[in-house]
Amino acid sequence: MKKLSIITVTILSIISCNSKKEKKIASDKSNSPNKEQTLTTDTEEKKTSLESSFAIEKDSTGVYKQHFILEKGITYPFTTYQKDVINMTSPTGESQSVTSETTDNVTFTVNDIKDDIYDIQINFVSKKASQSTNGQNISIDTDTPAPKNEELKNKWAIDKALVNNSLQMKMDKTGKILSITGFENIYNKISSTLNKIKGATAEIKKQVLNSTKAGFNEKVLKDQFTKNIMILPEKGVKIGEQWSKSDIISPDGKIKLSTHYSIKSIEKGLVTISVSGGIPKQSDKQTQQGVTRSISSELVQNGTITFNQKSGWIKQQKINVTATQTESVSDGKQSQSIKSVTSTTIAVNP
Repeated sequence: MKKLSIITVTILSIISCNSKKEKKIASDKSNSPNKEQTLTTDTEEKKTSLESSFAIEKDSTGVYKQHFILEKGITYPFTTYQKDVINMTSPTGESQSVTSETTDNVTFTVNDIKDDIYDIQINFVSKKASQSTNGQNISIDTDTPAPKNEELKNKWAIDKALVNNSLQMKMDKTGKILSITGFENIYNKISSTLNKIKGATAEIKKQVLNSTKAGFNEKVLKDQFTKNIMILPEKGVKIGEQWSKSDIISPDGKIKLSTHYSIKSIEKGLVTISVSGGIPKQSDKQTQQGVTRSISSELVQNGTITFNQKSGWIKQQKINVTATQTESVSDGKQSQSIKSVTSTTIAVNP
């Protein structure tokens, strides 16, 4: 599951860059192991029921553990989708809504398997992003021609430089990612694209490239992929048993996002895991020169993640997240408040 955080409004402009997303993978068994192919999830379900060897398998005590059984020459498709709907209410009672959607198409091809190490090619296929507010919509899609708007065209050019590229990943069968390489070629492509953008100063070009490198590097992707593909705890877990993970999301380390998991069912070659949790309500109040500011926020998440039992890789995910924040200001005589509610849907293979 993707690492969740309270969503803020994203402005699509030249200084925007892709720093998102942990990617996940769906898998299956091929009828022709010598021919590379992209698999469908329907085929997965039929084949896994006939196999006796499972990546997610129960031991004699009823505990399920996770590892991976991938196949050489197979491309595992994966599309991630995120939709954020932000509703804001001003002190006057006026409301405004902003909707943002992003889609990233990435595939994973197993090039080789040697000494229980997978040599995987990560392919960045396409990107799409859109935002609508006050009846106006802007969209960037690398599968379509460049937008006419100059700022959107610049962002499109940067996204275009990110896709049609690949990285090489080595991972063992326990899910430990050993290395991810090939970033320099992508950095160079982005740098070349920035040099062609009219009106972009040297400082802006430097900021965009540095921002890309900060959010798109081996350390970041290792962390994201590890969190996304390894859901079951290392010690294993029984059906119905709950386990939890916690992520620090504030600089001072005081605010943590807790995610609770439980195996809901295992049938027809699919392992379904329920997801819940969030951030308990946080409140802060400060008074200076007779003016009191109060802020409260909370986040709730729930959904399911489904894995292919044969391969151990994620097949589908849908997580709903609701984040609420209220800020009030009072001088003892009058008070004003601003409220925002962000509803987010995070999906894999929607």
